[in-house]
Amino acid sequence: MATREEMALIKAARAGESIAQLALGNRYLYGGAGLPRSNSTAFYWLKRAAQQGVDDAWMTIGKSISYEQVKELSLPREAAVWYEKAFDAGITHAGLTFARLVLDNTEQFDSNSQARAIGALSFLASQDDHQAQWLLAQQIRQHSQDGDSAGDDDDTGRNPEAMPPNGVLTLEERLITKAAHAGIEQAQYALLDKAWRKSDYTGFSRGAVSLVEKSFKRNAVAVTQLKKDAEVTGGVFLSSEESVLLLRFGQWRLLENQPDLVEIGHILELAALAGNTEAQLELGLLYAKIDRDGNRVFMEHGLANFKKALKWLALAGDGGSALAWHALARIHSRSIYSQRNLDVALQYLEKAASLGQVEAQYEFAQTYWRNRRDDRLHDVKAIYWWQKAAEQGNENARIALQEFSVQSSPNTWARDATVHLSEKLKNSNPFLSARVELAATFGLSKPEALLIDVKNADYGHCLVVDICDYYARSKRRLVSIETEVQRSTLNRISRLFNDVDCSFNGLEGNYRQRQYRLKTTFPELT
Repeated sequence: MATREEMALIKAARAGESIAQLALGNRYLYGGAGLPRSNSTAFYWLKRAAQQGVDDAWMTIGKSISYEQVKELSLPREAAVWYEKAFDAGITHAGLTFARLVLDNTEQFDSNSQARAIGALSFLASQDDHQAQWLLAQQIRQHSQDGDSAGDDDDTGRNPEAMPPNGVLTLEERLITKAAHAGIEQAQYALLDKAWRKSDYTGFSRGAVSLVEKSFKRNAVAVTQLKKDAEVTGGVFLSSEESVLLLRFGQWRLLENQPDLVEIGHILELAALAGNTEAQLELGLLYAKIDRDGNRVFMEHGLANFKKALKWLALAGDGGSALAWHALARIHSRSIYSQRNLDVALQYLEKAASLGQVEAQYEFAQTYWRNRRDDRLHDVKAIYWWQKAAEQGNENARIALQEFSVQSSPNTWARDATVHLSEKLKNSNPFLSARVELAATFGLSKPEALLIDVKNADYGHCLVVDICDYYARSKRRLVSIETEVQRSTLNRISRLFNDVDCSFNGLEGNYRQRQYRLKTTFPELT
């Protein structure tokens, strides 16, 4: 309970007396016999005193209220003023808070404020403030990335002469290295990330061991349960950087000549329990004893555990991993696995293909093509997935599509006929002109051009040419739509036939009438 003296101080502070506000702020900052310790209340009164020009107030703010505290108590633009003043007055760590307030909220500050914030970081970094070194390295990286994407005129990121020689560290790398060696964990993770991306596995493994041990200690209960092969009942607390580190450490350990799969499984499972999708994938593959290409691995280490493999692969698939769905499809489709189920395999293969996994797209297309006689649309779906795979560079899919390309068609008659397609002819015979243009675009024969039902032939990615009901000697075939010109031509012709009956009961008449109209309109074709 507040004393009589403190009640008088509160009354004076509320009345606007700046000295009382400063004193009350200090009381709440450190606590007292009658007042509780409260950073939020302390900041409120210190701020009011600072607004009235009391220097000791903003000095106290800069000295005693940390960034983590002030970001919850004030608008960044308002608080940054006091920390900058405190930094200029010699309270060096206030400069770090000022820089973070500005650079974490750049949309609220002008370029001059941002430049002063970076200047404060540069000064602190030169004074061996390791947190400032890490933050400055982040700013350098961010600006270099912005510069790389600024446009073609700025080619410093692509100019070999602008790059440092091999073995020479950039300023960013030097700052990160100093901060990492000083124990700044975020810098350590950044340094390991650089080593991994450069395939410096020796440097990666050397720096990763201690951080992995820290992650295990922080999650000791879960690790103990994993080692007992029991269900993990407690929470796993890992940052995204920690889970990625555990994943990569496990992947590196798998490259050993004699990997300890049990220990590696614990490492991967800890990351997987934290929700890391790629770790869930790796763990599922490890339990299934297969690699990402579906080949069997680690068979000398015992049998696969499909129960656990299916669990983790399904979780990875639900998290968006196309490789996980593809692995599940392989497990369910091969006779060497006990989980063989072709219907389930096809469902998983479709999920992998839908997420863009190119091998799955090609396999899915092949499956549809092999079973094309089971359904009239299976060949249409096969072309669709071949096209998707070919777009990603799959050579087998590209070869498969050649059979359905316009270039493979021997029908060239319509290309000669289009030379004689004048505006007058298009106006007098719009449907015949459109059919000739369609034949020239997609390599149709004369019977196909005259009898195709334009409205029902367009499937978006291909043209289904099927006139068997009207012309018994024909054979159903598909033409792949490969270019924007083909697509726009088909769209325009489809609009023309939108309300037209293309059967023999329609305006164009029967096949003989259509043939006669073609011969008389284009006598040069006979």
